[in-house]
Amino acid sequence: MPSKILLYYQFRPISDPEAIRLWQRDLCEGLGLNGRIIISPDGINGTVGGDMDACKAYVRKTKEYFCGIEFKWSEGGAEDFPKLSVKVRDEIVSFGTPEELRVDDRGVVDGGTHLSPEQVNELAASRDDVVFFDGRNAYEAEIGKFKNAVVPDVNTTHDFIAELESGKYDWMKDKPVISYCTGGIRCEILSSLMINRGFEEVYQIDGGIVQYGEKFGNQGLWEGSLYVFDKRMHTEFGPENDEDFVQVGHCVHCGEPSNQHYNCANEPHCRQQYVSCEACREKNPYCPACS
Repeated sequence: MPSKILLYYQFRPISDPEAIRLWQRDLCEGLGLNGRIIISPDGINGTVGGDMDACKAYVRKTKEYFCGIEFKWSEGGAEDFPKLSVKVRDEIVSFGTPEELRVDDRGVVDGGTHLSPEQVNELAASRDDVVFFDGRNAYEAEIGKFKNAVVPDVNTTHDFIAELESGKYDWMKDKPVISYCTGGIRCEILSSLMINRGFEEVYQIDGGIVQYGEKFGNQGLWEGSLYVFDKRMHTEFGPENDEDFVQVGHCVHCGEPSNQHYNCANEPHCRQQYVSCEACREKNPYCPACS
């Protein structure tokens, strides 16, 4: 039986997040799905994997409540997740600003303008001052990012508020800024936070990097691999031996090309993830700070 991974989110007011949590947990358990689901008063965010038929049943049932929700399909399955986790949180993405975000039945209020992958290329081609702004953790960008993108110095989404208010990016406030992240959800919130802080022309990509990469493969403005939050650790949108593939990641120890992240072996004292080639990982399983 073929397996798949589903990625999805929807911003909408939820009056009883705990009831949704219980329903989603029971639904996933009954279908044999593993993954992570976060529910808040502002919506739902999930990544689950399992047999194809189970995934299709999950989509049908979830759409009965979350009308209009869109699902992205990716390679993988239940084995890519250690367990099923369904939790209620103040935010479905933890920027630390639950009081600032406003949502209605149409989604985030006063967020960035949505662009299709084609419109991203059109805007970048028509304006010479377009700025791509990475809405992910900095380590994710070590193996892939949009060409010439600005990568903020953040380790968690909680770091973005201080980063935006630091003054480092004031030079971007009157330029067209295309924010981007893996599947689009982080930029739903980030674009709103940026607009609230004086950025005048903020965009976000429909479906995030995933949808852009699926559309253009190695021929677009995306360079390198995409970091993913499951056992795969990374994925590509085209063959790595393709002449259009741009290698972004390099081993922190020897500098050889690599797109593989590892957890520092000095756990639990160190939770650093770093890029390494296999040869260096075998010789030295520690991050540079712990070596």
